[in-house]
Amino acid sequence: VQLQAYGGGLVQAGGSLRLTCAASGSIFSIKRMGWYGQAPGKQRELVAVIDSGGRTNYANSVEGRFTISRDNAKNTVALQMNSLKPEDTAVYYCNALVQGSPFPRTYDYWGQGTPVTVSS
Repeated sequence: VQLQAYGGGLVQAGGSLRLTCAASGSIFSIKRMGWYGQAPGKQRELVAVIDSGGRTNYANSVEGRFTISRDNAKNTVALQMNSLKPEDTAVYYCNALVQGSPFPRTYDYWGQGTPVTVSS
């Protein structure tokens, strides 16, 4: 399974970006998809996740500014990032919990990371 993420870049504070991640490969179902951010010198942290039923969970710092969505038919997840702040600067990694066959076992996969830089 491969995760391809894109959409990062440089934006001024208050601006918006949209990240998209597409999963491909041997996929029976994707239980959960999400985004994690790793700021310079810090650990990777949850930004937002969404399960196959559409239930979402956000980091407190992005609640109300970011929106996660997914297309189950296309195996994609998107993160709409509005009202961006300099502290949102990080490399954003796509994550997916994938069931590769009808056998009920799941595996965790990560994308390559896409950088987001928010200037003040």
